[in-house]
Amino acid sequence: VSVVRANTTNCNKSCVVFHSGAQEKNYTVREEMPENVLIGDLLKDLNLSLIPNKSLTSAMQFKLVYKTGDVPLIRIEEGTGEIFTTGARIDREKLCAGIPTDEHCFYEVEVAILPDEIFRLVKIRFLIEDINDNAPLFPTTVINISIPENSAINSKYTLPAAIDPDVGINGVQNYELIKGQNIFGLDVIETPEGDKMPQLIVQKELDREEKDTYVMKVKVEDGGFPQRSSTAILQVSVTDTNDNHPVFKETEIEVSIPENAPVGTSVTQLHATDADIGENARIHFSFSNLVSNIAKRLFHLNTTTGLITIKEPLDREETPNHKLLVLASDGGLVPARAMVLVNVTDVNDNVPSIDIRYIVNTINDTVVLSENASLNTKIALITVTDKDADHNGRVTCFTDHEIPFRLRPVFSNQFLLETAAYLDYESTKEYAIKLLAADAGKPPLNQSAMLFIKVKDENDNAPVFTQSLVTVSIPENNSPGVQLTKVSATDADSGPNAEISFLLGPDAPPEFSLDRRTGMLTVVKKLDREKEEKYLFTVLAKDNGVPPLTSNVTVFVSVIDQNDNSPVFTHSEYNFYVPENLPRHGTVGLITVTDPDYGENSAVTLSILDENDDFTIDSQTGVIRPNISFDREKQESYTFYVKAEDGGRVSRSSSAKVTINVVDVNDNKPVFIVPPSNYSYELVLPSTDPGTVVFQVIAVDNDTGMNAEVHYSIVGGNTRDLFEINQTTGNIIMKEKCDVTDLGLHRVLVKANDLGQPDSLFSVVTVNLFVNESVTNATLINELVHKSTEAPVTPNTEIADASSPTSDYVKILVAVVAGTITVVVVIFITAVVRCRQAPHLKAAQKNKQNSEWATPNPENRQMIMMKKKKKKKKQSPKNLLLNFVTIEEAKADDVDNDGNSITLELPIDLEEQTMGKYNWVTTPTTFKPDSPDLARHYKSASPQPAFQIQPETPLNSKHHIIQELPLDNTFVACDSISKCSSSSSDPYSVSDSGYPVTTFEAPVSVHARPVGNPSF
Repeated sequence: VSVVRANTTNCNKSCVVFHSGAQEKNYTVREEMPENVLIGDLLKDLNLSLIPNKSLTSAMQFKLVYKTGDVPLIRIEEGTGEIFTTGARIDREKLCAGIPTDEHCFYEVEVAILPDEIFRLVKIRFLIEDINDNAPLFPTTVINISIPENSAINSKYTLPAAIDPDVGINGVQNYELIKGQNIFGLDVIETPEGDKMPQLIVQKELDREEKDTYVMKVKVEDGGFPQRSSTAILQVSVTDTNDNHPVFKETEIEVSIPENAPVGTSVTQLHATDADIGENARIHFSFSNLVSNIAKRLFHLNTTTGLITIKEPLDREETPNHKLLVLASDGGLVPARAMVLVNVTDVNDNVPSIDIRYIVNTINDTVVLSENASLNTKIALITVTDKDADHNGRVTCFTDHEIPFRLRPVFSNQFLLETAAYLDYESTKEYAIKLLAADAGKPPLNQSAMLFIKVKDENDNAPVFTQSLVTVSIPENNSPGVQLTKVSATDADSGPNAEISFLLGPDAPPEFSLDRRTGMLTVVKKLDREKEEKYLFTVLAKDNGVPPLTSNVTVFVSVIDQNDNSPVFTHSEYNFYVPENLPRHGTVGLITVTDPDYGENSAVTLSILDENDDFTIDSQTGVIRPNISFDREKQESYTFYVKAEDGGRVSRSSSAKVTINVVDVNDNKPVFIVPPSNYSYELVLPSTDPGTVVFQVIAVDNDTGMNAEVHYSIVGGNTRDLFEINQTTGNIIMKEKCDVTDLGLHRVLVKANDLGQPDSLFSVVTVNLFVNESVTNATLINELVHKSTEAPVTPNTEIADASSPTSDYVKILVAVVAGTITVVVVIFITAVVRCRQAPHLKAAQKNKQNSEWATPNPENRQMIMMKKKKKKKKQSPKNLLLNFVTIEEAKADDVDNDGNSITLELPIDLEEQTMGKYNWVTTPTTFKPDSPDLARHYKSASPQPAFQIQPETPLNSKHHIIQELPLDNTFVACDSISKCSSSSSDPYSVSDSGYPVTTFEAPVSVHARPVGNPSF
């Protein structure tokens, strides 16, 4: 690695130069670059990718060749050839110290491209580009000059120049005078050497008596980016007149002096004159501030005589020439200038130097080469240099005697040391090569260096095992440390190359160890056949050669089984779930048992402990079957233990708990609790917005799980498609906005089906929705509900507004006839009941007070059943739930009443038809605790006037009847609708209930008590 100067013009970004059979490569890099910046790619820049594919001994490698101890400024990726900066600082001002600014500065390194088949040596030259990393500085922070008071306007006086280590545009470019007070100005001139000198200009006449001192600032700027600058204080003193300036006899002087000139030797004598007399003619010589510090250190200038002498020994190799700018001043402001160029001539005072940079790795500065090294193997790059110039610096290099190595020149003063013949370890084990370098000076100077090479013997024979396969067996549960076998091998080499060490291969398990010296194979752990029944691994035999050679043999170890494991159940406890209708000898479940042992030790037999006759188990397959029929109501679960025993000589056994849970089947259908019957109805206002919930049906299922999960759907009615139902909540939702044609009674058949498997059960209920503004004639609506329920599913029954004057007359007639018939029936029933069941009536009334049955419609929103039963059934007094009801209907505010009113006291039969019975099991009330309060629901939704039910009305009151309330109020669907249908043609009509129903065969009449004009 070296720094060189060059007067030649720079190449482009990079260029390739061929010299002496080697290559050069030029790159440009800016100083102060950070680490890991990519500079170039040798693989691409040298077109090495175009080299035809060859059978290379190793991959292409780029190796930076530099002297041990040096810190290179760049690094090269050995695999790719990419060049990057390192963490070492690239400082042009430091690298190029002493090099003139008009010369380029290069940083050089050598790169070896390996392997030997494609070997190339490339010299890389990096042109260091300057950056603006230094600010220009004045010699002092305060500049003092004197100007005579009679100075003419536009007179110029030279100021000390600023110095910037940077070059080119980054150097000094401009000066500026700050606070010149309009008295002074500033001009910049360029010297023949290219330096810029500031000159102070007098712009107005000076008067020392008026003002003798002026203080200003001078600013200097460079042209870099970012721009840098500095300032100095300029103090101008006005002095008396000094008419004449000193003048040098010669303004440019060039002298040559040998570098070995002794200290004190005269370099040159400067002569200057001044036309003035006295003190104004006294001349003072001095170096300009532009003179380098090195020159000021080496040369001395007599300030009075102008004689320049050598102050310190010169060294041409350090600085070959010096520029000395000398100023001659008589005390005035314009000194005379003279340039002295000192050329230091060379003498042969430097011996050649030998720089050895190894291409191959070394051990203690000794090269180790294999005896199998190929011809032309590159060993080192030898660089011989001489700091002297011309013939004094011309160096030759050679070896002292015949050896199987040679020096091949590659660059000027650079040689490659490579093998010239094959090496033989048996004949010569090492070489001490003496390198000689001599220059061409008179007398010549020479230098020598030693290079040591050791030849390495090659290990070309691998160990050989005496067996091709090693087989051994051992019972499990062995004691650790048992020796299995001994492996052996031989090696045809001699010496260390024949010394064999035995190793377990990388696939060897940790249960084994191998004696490295003897080859004895030992079991170090207790073996378990259930974990591993055989081991297959390799044993290596390695000699001590460098590199060592190895061979391997396969070892097969089989582990013999012992009955050391009990049978293992897959679960410690088994829980089986069977339906209660599982047939006898059906399959309950399967018990799985494993035994990790082998052969008879793993043959397992299963049996049931404690002589359980309810179940059997297959001793081989583990299938459990029942000997009984299940009945979940009698017993919900069975528990017993199963034993598993293996067939070992000393058998082992284990047991597991088995629990058989009897699962209920889907044998309960959903039961509707809302609506309470098919004869109830719900008022829906025509103004109800779509999406509003108008009613909610509720059904429950006595099953559990999915068998009890209920989904709702509309399966009939709803002919105008006004309503839809939420299948999960049972909410009936207004689907569309009602219009005038939608007023009336709408019958909706709702189906509730459970999600039981394999067959789903269902029930159906009729929901009557009365679309109107109000309920003005509940009797008429009840009649329509009854007729609609008795009839098949047909389009919705529509009625006109109950308050319409055109229909009042018909309604009155119907009500009078119905009332008359009802009164007659009530009178007849009252008489019969009082005669036949007088003793039981009081008991029934008492039971009513304490009964757990709650009337589901206290506001009488129930649909009144008007249909007479054709077939009379007997009732047991014990099954009757008696209630005495007084029904009154009044119209207090009818505008057509004319003050008259009619009162109908009708005995109403509130019997409801039913298709099923819902059993709440342990719940003591009619409805579940978390069920909706149906009485409150219907009370809040019932129109006024209401039917008033008075359970405790005395028996002898007029117009009372005995009411039997049904024990349930829902439809219960069967597997098919046809099975549940009655004689009615409607597939959804009500079947006969299994509960007693009171019927009337004799006709009855209704008697109305007129109070005024009959009106509803």
